[in-house]
Amino acid sequence: MSEFKQTFNSSLGKKLIMALTGLFLCTFLIVHLGGNLLLFKDDQGFAFNSYANFLTHFPPIEVIAYILYISIVVHAVYALVLTLKNRKARPVGYAVQPKGKASWSSKNMGLLGSILLLFIVIHMSDFWYSYKYQDVLKFKEYKTDLATNVTTVTPYDAAPGFERSISTEGNVEIVRVKDIHARVQESFGKLWYVAFYVIAMGAVAFHLLHGFQSAFQTLGWVHKKYQPIVYFFGTWFFGVIIPVGFALMPVVYYFQSLSK
Repeated sequence: MSEFKQTFNSSLGKKLIMALTGLFLCTFLIVHLGGNLLLFKDDQGFAFNSYANFLTHFPPIEVIAYILYISIVVHAVYALVLTLKNRKARPVGYAVQPKGKASWSSKNMGLLGSILLLFIVIHMSDFWYSYKYQDVLKFKEYKTDLATNVTTVTPYDAAPGFERSISTEGNVEIVRVKDIHARVQESFGKLWYVAFYVIAMGAVAFHLLHGFQSAFQTLGWVHKKYQPIVYFFGTWFFGVIIPVGFALMPVVYYFQSLSK
């Protein structure tokens, strides 16, 4: 046990923890983007509101969510510890040393991480905290005629403590749920918020360009045969597609707000 503890207290051990938590956060980004793409569905927020309720009330998802929060904190703390230590001593290398000169993103991971940490705090305060712990969100009632699949939407005056209900009256399904979609529209209607969101997604892109590949290097999972695949996913999927996908949401909603 002492050897195990000593290993993870070493610089290499801290890098291993950084790599593992980083890859877990990469997995989360894929799932989170898939859920957030429901914002583009033209259903007055029905799918997204139902998705948000599922995330905050399904016990296994809640457990994973708290693991996620811990991973973010651990990743940030260990990044800070390693950064401060590397300023005082020569850094410990990867299990497989990368070739070539250091990229801009690798030299500025501290700055990129600080931008992302600030973004996470603002983002979670605006959406997650207000959804879970503040009684500020209104409710919507979605009535769907099961024969025609036509849905009508009206505000719903919920009693204190109400979260969500699903019922059927005759041939009509009635869903009453918190309207987090309205909060998204409000936030993404602010130019400063949209600008900061896009800047943060730029930070995500550069952070992942270096972080995804270096996680595999730290773990020693590098082979000449598979390195191009890691490079491809790190560059195009995590460095381009995911950040662009997230950035499109506030941009689209902002321009929609201008046209109203």
